[in-house]
Amino acid sequence: MSTSLSYLTTLYSTTTSDAGTSLLDTIYGIGTSSSSASGQDPVQTLQYAEQNQTQDIKATAAEPQVKVAIAAFTQAVKSATSVTQLLSNPAVMNVLLTANGMSDQIGYTALATKALTSNLSDSNSLANTLTDTRWKTLAETYNFYANGLSSIQNSAAIASIANAYATATWQNNEDQVTPGLSNALSFKAQASTITSVDQILGNPTMRTVVTTALGIPVQIAFQPLEAQEKAISSQVDISQFKSPAFVESFIQRYLIANAGTTSASSTSSTDLTSLAISAQGLLA
Repeated sequence: MSTSLSYLTTLYSTTTSDAGTSLLDTIYGIGTSSSSASGQDPVQTLQYAEQNQTQDIKATAAEPQVKVAIAAFTQAVKSATSVTQLLSNPAVMNVLLTANGMSDQIGYTALATKALTSNLSDSNSLANTLTDTRWKTLAETYNFYANGLSSIQNSAAIASIANAYATATWQNNEDQVTPGLSNALSFKAQASTITSVDQILGNPTMRTVVTTALGIPVQIAFQPLEAQEKAISSQVDISQFKSPAFVESFIQRYLIANAGTTSASSTSSTDLTSLAISAQGLLA
């Protein structure tokens, strides 16, 4: 009996000093957090990213795939003869939406065209009624309905979008080092524009950062809007987001909470008994 189960000592580390050294730990990565793997905690990684932001964005803009994307975008914008033609071009949507923190919407060409060409003075227009407030923000930035192509077919606008695309690409790359860092950096850039709790709830990045930092469970999304608003307003005064010092402290709080949530989720999803059974095939 003891011989047949002797592999369990190897599978499960039996002492505190053995933690992280069992076979299951080795196979499944148990006991190793992403922060320890990178050698830095989330706050240190954030500070490093902020210190090197300018030079890192410049380096990202020089990467071949980024240069190709921006060149294709620039050519498409300059050659466009109508807003509809512009927004139906995948090269344009890739750069424009990524630059504005909406890379998750790439591919929804029909939605983008209708939202971005909305009559903003019409309260019933799509941009004014979508719960995702990013569409309204982007529509207001260029106001294609009123301005046509003039608001984007100029060197200043193209350069601004190209820089924002490189910045967004850099931020997304930072998530490979520290999950959530892209959200933190994006939130920092947008925080001073927050004027209402509904704006936070309607923006996926803002919503994620704020609810995670405040410890509000994701299930709050299934509650009535009033309950969601109260959950946030009762814990933070949104006027504080005008303060750079407060925002810096807040995104650090988010990163720490996010790291804890990720670690807890990983740990809770690990059933050692199931892993032992699965590992038997490897030990045979």
